[in-house]
Amino acid sequence: MTQTQAALGGSDGAGALKKRSRTFEWADPSGNAALIGRRSGLDLLRAMISGELPVPPVMELIGAARLEADEGRVAVEMTAAEFHYNPLGSVHGGVISTLLDTAAGCAVHSTLPAGVGYTTLDLNVKFLRPVTTDSGLLRCEGTVVSRGRRTALAEARLTDGKGRLAAHATSSCLLFDIP
Repeated sequence: MTQTQAALGGSDGAGALKKRSRTFEWADPSGNAALIGRRSGLDLLRAMISGELPVPPVMELIGAARLEADEGRVAVEMTAAEFHYNPLGSVHGGVISTLLDTAAGCAVHSTLPAGVGYTTLDLNVKFLRPVTTDSGLLRCEGTVVSRGRRTALAEARLTDGKGRLAAHATSSCLLFDIP
């Protein structure tokens, strides 16, 4: 048995640590993808909010919940869970970055007319405090700082249940025409 196996409760998974499991479902994302370019970004986001269209699978994967969208602003909420944890006992930076990227990118998306798409060029993240299951409801709000013809700059702020800033990000997005 290796040290890693021993730390995880033995080679067969039995031992001091009780295993947990999680199951989730998602809708086929190809339906939403087919609408990119045919509807404005804000229209697509609002269709997801109303339930007319399913949310992207990544939202189900990380357990993100409530979504809000106005032109140039998007908010998404999530409650931290154990399955988000890293080995240090806090929410993994990748999960936090996913929330920040979602809010910033969707804020840009909310400004786009039909026929225009986007992709993230970069994401600069600053982690300001640990996020745990005790952090309460996490709210991530993204806003567009500047939008030109080919690029957009957005920022996102992640706050905990007490309204404290836990992480901040800026994101540059490339805008492109969809045939």
